[in-house]
Amino acid sequence: MKSFLRRTLPGAWLAAALLLPACTSPTQAPPPAAEAAPQLTAAQLRQDLDQLYDTLQAAHYDLYARRDRASYDALHARLRARLDQPMTVGDAQLELQRFVAFGRVAHARIDLPFERWAAFREGGGKAIALSLRVRDDAVYVLSDPADAEGVAPGDRVLTIDEQPALDWLARVGGLVSADNPYLLHAQMEGMLPFLAWLTLGEVDGVQLELSDGDGAPHRVWLPATTRADIAAAEAAGRVPATLDLSGRDARMLDDRVAYLRPGPFYDIRPEADSPWDRSHFRAWLDQAFADFIAAGATDLLLDLRDNPGGDNSFSDLVLAWFADEPFRFSPAFEIRVSAATIASNQARLDALPEDAGGASADMAALFKGQPMGSVVRYDIPLASPRTGTRFEGRVHVLVNRHSYSNAVSVAAIVQDYGFGRVLGEETADLASTLGAMEHFTLAHSGLRVGYPKARMLRPSGDATPRGVVPDVTLSVPVVEGPDDPVLQAALASIRR
Repeated sequence: MKSFLRRTLPGAWLAAALLLPACTSPTQAPPPAAEAAPQLTAAQLRQDLDQLYDTLQAAHYDLYARRDRASYDALHARLRARLDQPMTVGDAQLELQRFVAFGRVAHARIDLPFERWAAFREGGGKAIALSLRVRDDAVYVLSDPADAEGVAPGDRVLTIDEQPALDWLARVGGLVSADNPYLLHAQMEGMLPFLAWLTLGEVDGVQLELSDGDGAPHRVWLPATTRADIAAAEAAGRVPATLDLSGRDARMLDDRVAYLRPGPFYDIRPEADSPWDRSHFRAWLDQAFADFIAAGATDLLLDLRDNPGGDNSFSDLVLAWFADEPFRFSPAFEIRVSAATIASNQARLDALPEDAGGASADMAALFKGQPMGSVVRYDIPLASPRTGTRFEGRVHVLVNRHSYSNAVSVAAIVQDYGFGRVLGEETADLASTLGAMEHFTLAHSGLRVGYPKARMLRPSGDATPRGVVPDVTLSVPVVEGPDDPVLQAALASIRR
């Protein structure tokens, strides 16, 4: 079976930032780059910008899918004029990522400097430990890991440092590649301290104007904190418990409803030799379904909330347990042929053992003789249901705004093939998308640029750029406690 990383997912991009909380203030300059020298000259910066734009135009499946060319040309001209002084690679990284993020395509990006952030925090750097959630154009406190006085989860945030909260978020979110505001805000929930630090620098704190719904708005000074401050708050029991959906879980919820949380679709064990070895996952999964069947389960609740995605060779194993016909996550990749894509694909082939090329070898053959800029079709092979014992009961898939990448594909497969129904809230990540990322490197800065070479449609062929919309929408509170009210609502829906 050929396997595909459906794309390089937003969920994976978040992983490094989620480990560390961070900062804000409209007056400070951005954080200094890790390297004081050497600096890039203005000429080198402009040459890298020109290479970036030229290559994206040639290799991106559709650079102007969300922005028209005139707007992009104007931004290129403004940035080129502004790059008139020497700059460190670290500062250039942020400037050029803002340029890429302007296109509003999640799978076009220059990865942000997570290593600098980690070093800053490990060195005792202070930051604003805060997570915010946007709902219906209102901003709410999702969590405050330092448990600051006067700030409570669920409070509505009216202003931040005297700016309307949404405007402040838009400024900080300019570094994030996202197809729409819903996806942008979903990604920012776990990255806000990091993004604020990158945009605004290290500060002493931030001014919040809050409303708890019971009285007049009030102002709170939220001080910046170190990791040690957060650890002390947690040790003192001042930080409320939160819902943890990491890891894998398989159990019966009652005498007929089985619960499966497969976790990421790769091997998550620290001792794993390779994240793509399916043997341990397959053994765990087969035992889980054997237990469900032995227990007489009539319904399966497949929980894909907060799932970052991964490789379909893992998720196909789950689907094969209950699929009643062959399936695939997309009919085909529609790939734009370019010199950058051919080179990136060949580099991947060169790094593999002989005769282990798989899909990359197929694509290399497909690209041969094709004119640059043409679009070729790579058909996705069908995966087969299991032979022998299968789960014959009803299937319900639970998703949320943080179901990403291959988790979104699984929900779309279940919905489009009629394998079951989808519950929860609409996914922020798209079901039909521009993805299948490749990379090229800028000549002077050495920055690695990712871009989508292909368009991938959900199994139904619907090209609408939208997430998976549940068959049954469940109310998701702004703050979900450890008692997991959404799971209880899903269980009640299944029992009905």
